[in-house]
Amino acid sequence: MLHATVTVDPAFVVGPVRPRTFGSFVEHLGRCVYTGIHDPAHPTADADGFRGDVVDLVRELGVTTVRYPGGNFVSAYRWEDGIGPVADRPRRLDLAWHSTEPNWVGLDEFLRWAEKTGVEPMMAVNLGTRGVQEALDLLEYCNVPGGTHFSDLRRANGREEPYRIKLWCLGNEMDGPWQTGHKTAHEYGRLAAETARAMRQVDPTIELVACGSSGRGMATFGAWENTVLTEAYDQVDLVSAHAYYWPVDGDTASFLASAVDMDRFIDDVVATADAVRAAGKHDKRIAVSFDEWNVWYMGTGGEDSEATAPKAVDDEWPVAPRLLEDVYDVADAVVVGNLLISLLRHTDRVHAASQAQLVNVIAPIMTEPGGRAWKQTIFHPFALTARHAAGSVLRVAVDAPATTTTKYGDVPLVDATVTHDAATGEVVVFAVNRSLDEPLALDVALRGFAGLRVVEAVTLSNPDHTWSATADDATSVLPRTNDSAAVADGRATATLPPVSWTMLRLGKA
Repeated sequence: MLHATVTVDPAFVVGPVRPRTFGSFVEHLGRCVYTGIHDPAHPTADADGFRGDVVDLVRELGVTTVRYPGGNFVSAYRWEDGIGPVADRPRRLDLAWHSTEPNWVGLDEFLRWAEKTGVEPMMAVNLGTRGVQEALDLLEYCNVPGGTHFSDLRRANGREEPYRIKLWCLGNEMDGPWQTGHKTAHEYGRLAAETARAMRQVDPTIELVACGSSGRGMATFGAWENTVLTEAYDQVDLVSAHAYYWPVDGDTASFLASAVDMDRFIDDVVATADAVRAAGKHDKRIAVSFDEWNVWYMGTGGEDSEATAPKAVDDEWPVAPRLLEDVYDVADAVVVGNLLISLLRHTDRVHAASQAQLVNVIAPIMTEPGGRAWKQTIFHPFALTARHAAGSVLRVAVDAPATTTTKYGDVPLVDATVTHDAATGEVVVFAVNRSLDEPLALDVALRGFAGLRVVEAVTLSNPDHTWSATADDATSVLPRTNDSAAVADGRATATLPPVSWTMLRLGKA
């Protein structure tokens, strides 16, 4: 059997486990909002029309923040369309996804939903077709207690107390030619700086995210971050990163190593931000908000490419069409678990992240209108990591056999990270086996830890890694107890099946 060693010591701390790492994303796209989180005809719907079964699943998933309302959607969005009496709200063309937006759910409804689910809202402002003034108006509506036009409008709409939203995105993917209002790095950097400076005059306590590159493969990657941060370094707190992964031409080996690319992406953004810091002689460090990430089969010629293709104005513009409803298998879940390992590994500089998206659209949760809701395979590694990663992330040394991939060269078959909660003494190991066909013996050297036992050991795998959940069968393949896990003589051991994600929880004996 193949063998890998992970060495860990409580003295080597990367940084704290950040709750905002476990964020998600709700965009007005396809059925994410309508028949996703909002379905007034559903048997579990509350007075606001929100599905109670979905609220329960969001809580179980462990989501901490939710980015809203986009995404590409935000770059032509008028936030005022979504406030006041629903019957009086306008219907608009959504240019991003060639749909009609009825505005049945808007700002106040979403923020009530966030309170019901216990998540922190991460609000995006439109810097595509709008600018400084509209961002200020939105901030005034949300955060000013009263006595001004927009704060009093909020109160008239039924919300007496301000929402006090802390986390704000200054636009979305403004480097992308597909984005409504696409800008050059210099144009966007100036606009982001001006908007941020003005917003802080209203509320100096807010945290602001500047748009980084839409992907590491963008022709402007690196240069974009350099220019934008040179313009806006003192005005922003974080810079965004977006990445999606899928198996290209059936290359599962490269797909399972997707976290290698995420690691490089984060390292490159951090290096660029720190170069701007040095050149500008700034004191603070810019953090990364990885506020779009997931497995997304965007390069396979599916319905997502059809959704964004140019169409004539007299073509149908449907409300909440089925778009981007990817069905995830076990291999996808292993990749998602590995991407979470990458985000945790960089917790010193990644201060927020949002898996895109939450319901129906490239999502861990699926629903049918008026019907059932179920968990996709990718739900499980996210939920378990969000629930059990606590305290500090520890720096680990991994010694594992390598495999050669077409896309990333030689990569280790095992990737892992470890968290340590000093308050409880619990140590949690998260690990993946990227081998397509061989099990692997994992040996964790627990330096500096004594008296530990196995509290829980679970593995998500299946002899058929292409198995996917459905509404009729979402439970045949779940994380199962890994009976091979043991602790002896200062070492934790377990057998990792091929194409698997594993969590070992170790606590005081």
